Amino acid sequence: MSTLLAELTRLLTPVVDAAGLVLEGVEVATVGRRRVVRVVVDLPGDQVGSVDLDRVADVSREVATQLDESDVMGAGAYALEVTTPGVDRPLSEVRHWQRARTRLVRVHRHAGPETLGRVLEVEEDGVVLEVDGSPQRVGWDEVRSAVVEVEFRRPAKDEPDETAETDETDETDETDREHS
Repeated sequence: MSTLLAELTRLLTPVVDAAGLVLEGVEVATVGRRRVVRVVVDLPGDQVGSVDLDRVADVSREVATQLDESDVMGAGAYALEVTTPGVDRPLSEVRHWQRARTRLVRVHRHAGPETLGRVLEVEEDGVVLEVDGSPQRVGWDEVRSAVVEVEFRRPAKDEPDETAETDETDETDETDREHS
């Protein structure tokens, strides 16, 4: 990790944590003569659903304030984007699997056929999926890659409680920041 990314991560993690979110990652890219700081936030692993746009906007303001009060970005102009990973994020950490509870996932295995199933439980050494109405355990060592499958209409018995949102979107709040 570059020094700038490490410094941004150190600076922004407490801000994102205070908002009840997890800092998934920070990227800095150069677009023309301007830098773009992209901050990716997500809900903690114990929560199911998605981060709504109002919450993204709130944390974006807090991140912008923290960046403005520091000199980590230097004197040049930059654009700030605060976003969520979206549904197409690979399930590469246990926390991602925990967030995918009740969701339909496609698991590509190192050996054997791919598996399409709904996440029932996330355990220390693997995941339990409902595949064709029956539970099936898949160990972490078996998983080559996995992603959430987009469902436009979930079966009624699988609807989460009313407070959770069912379809994750890539919510983004973009703010241009000018520094002299």
